[in-house]
Amino acid sequence: MGGLSLECILMLGYAWILALFALTLEWIAGHVHKRSVGVSTAGFTYHSDRDIWRCPKDQHLFPVFSDSVKGKVIYRAPASACNACLSKAACTDSDHGREIERSVSDIEYGMKRFHRAVSVTLLTLASLILVVELFRLHGFYPTIMLVLSLTLLSVFMWRLVKALILSSDNPQKAIG
Repeated sequence: MGGLSLECILMLGYAWILALFALTLEWIAGHVHKRSVGVSTAGFTYHSDRDIWRCPKDQHLFPVFSDSVKGKVIYRAPASACNACLSKAACTDSDHGREIERSVSDIEYGMKRFHRAVSVTLLTLASLILVVELFRLHGFYPTIMLVLSLTLLSVFMWRLVKALILSSDNPQKAIG
């Protein structure tokens, strides 16, 4: 590797492994979030134009409670429709009708912010390692490699930090 010392190569590798962990954590957190939201509403379809949910048996769940401070809306199907449905046992055990809670600032939102903060921390550590190496090493080729790596990590970290700041300003953007 021409002008790169073994120590420089190891530091670059370690920084990129941290960045890969951060990227993987971001992907997993997003996947788990989408999956957890999907499990609680499996088979149901949300119609945003009418603000209702439709169950697999073509019954509608209407909003019955809304808390704008907590960002929570509870939807419920008519009890008469659920109690007469043949799929009731697989759908709900309530005699008041199936309920779906749509929340914006709930635990999933907090977990997504937590994982994003961990990803930013990993990228910060990787960047710090590269900055220290940049000041410690001399030579054209190592400097180019470190600056290029640092630039790419900084762009990725900036996108995560920006998303983290936007999500704290508007929790509804963080969920999507």
